[in-house]
Amino acid sequence: MMQDCLFCKIANEELDTDFVYQDDKVVVFKDINPQAPVHLLIVPRKHIPTILDLKEEDKELVGYIYLLAARLAREEGIAEDGFRVVSNCNEQGGQTVFHIHFHLLGGRNLQWPPG
Repeated sequence: MMQDCLFCKIANEELDTDFVYQDDKVVVFKDINPQAPVHLLIVPRKHIPTILDLKEEDKELVGYIYLLAARLAREEGIAEDGFRVVSNCNEQGGQTVFHIHFHLLGGRNLQWPPG
């Protein structure tokens, strides 16, 4: 855990957060600035700053996160129409919190360009 990391504080329940899902590996909660009707953040409890910091030992965790994303998409009713799982890396990649996390988005047309 990093003491000044927002997502570490959330994962350790130091900040009041309504979890959609949680277990010993991850926490899941709604994004405070949703970009789609369904916009969940899947955050591992383990502090890993960026995708570039992943180690061989983390491959099971990342696989677990993608399987969970598929399960949550089904539970949220967005699986059939389609959804997106996004993880940003570093500032120019759009990462604002330096603790890896995955955005699960759906509930509207996410095709680019729209149409």
